[in-house]
Amino acid sequence: MILKSLITLSLGTFALGMAEFSMMGILPDVANALHISIAQAGHFIAAYAIGVCCGAWLLVLSYQLAPKNILLALAALIAGGNLVAAVAPGYTTLLIGRFIAGLPHGAYFGIGSIVATKLATPGRSAQAVAMMIAGMTVANLLGVPVATWLSLHFSWRLVFLLVSIVAILLIFALKRFIPEIERLPNTGILGQFRFLKSAAPWLILAATALGNGGIFCWFSYIRPLLTQVSGFNNNQVAELMILAGAGMVLGNWCGGRLSDRYTPGQVAATLQGIAAMALLLIFLFAHVGWLSATLMCLCTFCLFAVSAPQQLLLLRHSPGGALLGAASVQMAFNLGNALGSYNGGLAISHHLNYQYPALIGVPMALLGCGCLLWFHRRYEQPIITG
Repeated sequence: MILKSLITLSLGTFALGMAEFSMMGILPDVANALHISIAQAGHFIAAYAIGVCCGAWLLVLSYQLAPKNILLALAALIAGGNLVAAVAPGYTTLLIGRFIAGLPHGAYFGIGSIVATKLATPGRSAQAVAMMIAGMTVANLLGVPVATWLSLHFSWRLVFLLVSIVAILLIFALKRFIPEIERLPNTGILGQFRFLKSAAPWLILAATALGNGGIFCWFSYIRPLLTQVSGFNNNQVAELMILAGAGMVLGNWCGGRLSDRYTPGQVAATLQGIAAMALLLIFLFAHVGWLSATLMCLCTFCLFAVSAPQQLLLLRHSPGGALLGAASVQMAFNLGNALGSYNGGLAISHHLNYQYPALIGVPMALLGCGCLLWFHRRYEQPIITG
């Protein structure tokens, strides 16, 4: 029963993963269909990310509800937002649809993480959270390449319609396989924010926003980079997206395993440092096709290898505000996505080559690594007295 429950939770992150990451693969097709520039189309990525940041606060008002009921409401919102995006007649409506589709993202990860840890056996909390997040990595392994193929050969609108259908299936799965879990302790609305008085959650959130923002400077414009700099054609890009997804799946699995064995902050800091080096190498060697593809897989590996440890760390350092704390990681993740997409778009708008967004991402990733190292030294290393 526990396995079925975790798989059900991962179905939700699969839908969210398709909604979020498919946009990178279909960006040129959306831009062409709506007669806008690539940089303007990047606003659809930012709109989703802003929706995530706004939607996570819904959990502050829903802390008295049963976790299962919250999950059902969020699944309905996933279906509705993506349906709006699927039928959007123009730029503004699609922007609104993307914002609505992003609203349940952080909240779903927040309540889903809490449910996963409550279902987990002792000593395997990080692996349970990683299994929930696995749906998003599978979305990148299978869903995003399918979305890119659908967009190339039929219509990008089918991508968002497909997400809506998955969300409807999620509603039925949640009703059947998620057990009734007791409500969290009632700490009141103000009590939900009390954990923010500590520096620990702020360091984790800053690391998440900066680290993921650095990677998204590059990843938001991955398709034009691969086609115009690395020399791949559109059909090859769809295949490369499968490799990128495989990196995410492997990274998510390794991140969960390593975090249960070592300290999560140390694991995340090491991986974030590797990501910064990979971004620099992408800037220098993006014109070498096989090396660009290899570094892409390394970056996507790191992107999701840090997810489970960061999610677990916020749960541990948000006493009395677990709902908001767990959702805050996704707020920071998508705030970083929006910032990274915007910063990467600035380079393109100034007519720089498509490898320059990776260079812009390097200092952001390094700052994220620094925050995690600071957190590790202050909150994870034992204090030695003599």
